[in-house]
Amino acid sequence: MQITAPCVVTLTWKLTDAQGQAIDDLTEPVEFFFGGEDLLPKVEEALEGQEAGHHALLHLEPEHAFGDYDAELVCFEQRSLFPEQLEAGMQFEGLPPGSVSEGMPSDVIYTVTEVYPSHVVLDANHPLAGMALNIDLTVRDVREATPEEIEARTVAAMPLSLAADLPPPGRPLH
Repeated sequence: MQITAPCVVTLTWKLTDAQGQAIDDLTEPVEFFFGGEDLLPKVEEALEGQEAGHHALLHLEPEHAFGDYDAELVCFEQRSLFPEQLEAGMQFEGLPPGSVSEGMPSDVIYTVTEVYPSHVVLDANHPLAGMALNIDLTVRDVREATPEEIEARTVAAMPLSLAADLPPPGRPLH
């Protein structure tokens, strides 16, 4: 079966940064909805019309991956607004109640980057924002999408898009 929207593709990949440092190694095949929000547009472009067994090496500049890093998506909040057990790397959906940061998006994942006695530094950028990426991917299978998948435009409960276990703040990862 050829890859055309809507369908479901099963992929494996190795994802590295521009210097070849490993970011993600998806060795177990995972299904993604093709023609929805599960995959980056440039990945879909490379897969369009292909079949199971297709192998592709892609290089994505930030504008075709997770965008440029935006320093305006970093904010400071009072330490008292957060749980006692707090450390860098923890993530929260939206800002905590009582936050003072104006103009920050409310529908994204914030990553704690630094914890100080009086304040916490939060970053709403995607973890891969500003990075050029290399993707070595293989199509393992292609199947028709179910009516439920077509309606949801994803095969997952929450859309992903290109690197395991990283959150999708505003943009999908895998």
